[in-house]
Amino acid sequence: MNKANDSSLIILVVEDVHETRDGIERLLQADGYSVAVARDERDAIESARLNRPDLMLVSLARLPREVIVAARRIRQLAEVGEELPIVVFCIGEIAQGDEVAIGQNVHITRPDNFNQLRSLITRLLLRIPKAA
Repeated sequence: MNKANDSSLIILVVEDVHETRDGIERLLQADGYSVAVARDERDAIESARLNRPDLMLVSLARLPREVIVAARRIRQLAEVGEELPIVVFCIGEIAQGDEVAIGQNVHITRPDNFNQLRSLITRLLLRIPKAA
């Protein structure tokens, strides 16, 4: 079975803009994923503890390096493990359409469209062993 589009996979979306969060949630659900959402860091820690996501998407209205720190802090305080891939959306610092792995299973991206993000998510989720 292809892990991509596996409804047993949970993606935690951490986004502080309501409309964007809802849009990403709908698109991911249409792709067959289970989606948990959080509006801020505190909410994300609780949601990650409860839902044990397979991947976390983080986009907060902060500088990219601050979002990366927040995402790592969420992963640490929720005690979900270093293997949890984190995808950070950013507006600046990298070229549009690019994706950069910055270590500690953290990727920063500025996708041109949802298909680029979808491709990154699929690639990262295929690397994760799913417990039986």
